[in-house]
This record gives sequence, C-alpha cells and structure tokens, in this order.
Amino acid sequence: MDRWAGKVALVTGSSGGIGWDIAKSLVEHGVQVVGLARRLDKLQELAEILGRNKFYPVQCDVAKEDDILKAFKWAEEKLGDVDILVNNAAIRSESMMIDSSTEDYRKIININLLAPMIFAREFINAIRKRNVSGHILNISSIAGRYPETFRDPIGIYCVTKSGLYTLGVELRHEIMACNLDIRVTTINPGAVKTNMIRDWLPCIDELSKEVPILSGKNIADTVIYALGSPPGAEVFELTIIPQNVVLGSPVPQLTEYQNRNMINK
Repeated sequence: MDRWAGKVALVTGSSGGIGWDIAKSLVEHGVQVVGLARRLDKLQELAEILGRNKFYPVQCDVAKEDDILKAFKWAEEKLGDVDILVNNAAIRSESMMIDSSTEDYRKIININLLAPMIFAREFINAIRKRNVSGHILNISSIAGRYPETFRDPIGIYCVTKSGLYTLGVELRHEIMACNLDIRVTTINPGAVKTNMIRDWLPCIDELSKEVPILSGKNIADTVIYALGSPPGAEVFELTIIPQNVVLGSPVPQLTEYQNRNMINK
C-alpha cells in the first residue's frame, strides 16, 4: 500500500455501509478519499471523524451523469485528480423482476451498472491524460457472480451485479489495448451486515447469531489487499464469503429461519 500513500481515491456510496468502511480504511492507509453520496450530512459526519484534510465529502447522485462529471472536476481542481476508483454505490430490487416496472429496471440499472461504466470511463480517460498508474475496484456480489446458489428470487439486482463482472473484463481488455497502467478488481462479497440488507431483512442482527454474516470491514480489508498487490501482479477477481460457509449455503438456512419465525420478505 506504500505506493498509494498520498494518492487520491474516489469512493461512491461512502455515506454508510461498505463504502463507509472502505473510505475509513483507505484514509487509515494514507490515501486521501473523495467520498460521494447523496446524503451530504452523513459524508460530513465521516469527515469529522477521519479529518477534513483526509476525507472530502462531495454530494453526488450517481444516477445523474452531470453529478458524476462535476465530482471528477472537483477532484481534479482541488486534489489534482483521482488515482483509485471504488465503484460501490448500489441499490437493491424491491420486487421480483417479473413484477417490476420498466421504470424500476431503469432506476436500478442506472445506479448499479450504468453509473460504474461512466465513472470508469471518466477515470480511465483522466489516467490516460496524466499518464500515471491507477486502480479500479468494482464492488459486485455473489448474487451477480453465482446467482444459481440463491434459492429465493432477488430481482434485477443480480442482473446488474453480474454486469459488473463483465464490465471488469471489458475494461481490462481496453486498458491492455491502450497500453495503460491501470488494474481492475471485481470483488464479490457474500451477505454483508449493512442497512441495505437490514431493509430487506429487518431480523438480520438476530439472524447473524445463527448464520455467519460478513462485516463492512471484511470488504474494506479486501480492497486494501487488492490495492497492495505487488508490481506485475493484478488481483482481477475476489469472492469473499464467511469462513466455514459453503458458497450459497446461507440461503437455505435463511429460508428455514424465515419459515421458523414467520417472516415475510
């Protein structure tokens, strides 16, 4: 991580959950962080904790391209541009795909997949202009990489997360074609105890006593690991699940827990 000390990272969705932990961990490793989210008050709260000369809160709705472009412009003018991009912001599906409206499709695709594409494009072009090294980290999900392990439907969320893996593949191809020094890492976490999963499953705190659940720090540590890969090596993909849990096995346990406690999703 020494090579990134003093560099600038842009982290989307950093007002809470995984993004909050990633931003905090990056600052602890000497990286300046531009934190993006819609909730400016939450970003400012994190800035007070981490230091306003270390964490820079910038309000941004990733569903709006103008906001994304303004965030890059701010980083360029104030900090000399961005060296690390963490595409973390995402929303979940509220219903099954067959019960969702086209507008629901657009909303989730815009935030979970289109926004990371725009961020990656702007980041890569900025790196190419400066002729420096960079690293893109896309926070996907096992729901996107291994959707067949899920017994219950989770809507278009898994479709968009699957797209992040393909995005990483194509970005790597184009980066090599342009002879750029940019690494790409796709991270596929299992269930993580965040507000997103609490909204979907209010009993998550009680459930986690029976079923192993990851923490945001687990994912933040994974980001640091990928960034710390040695010269000449690239951590292209990482799947992170709780220790001693078979991939996909928490889902049957979850279903049994729901049935036992008469919980309706």
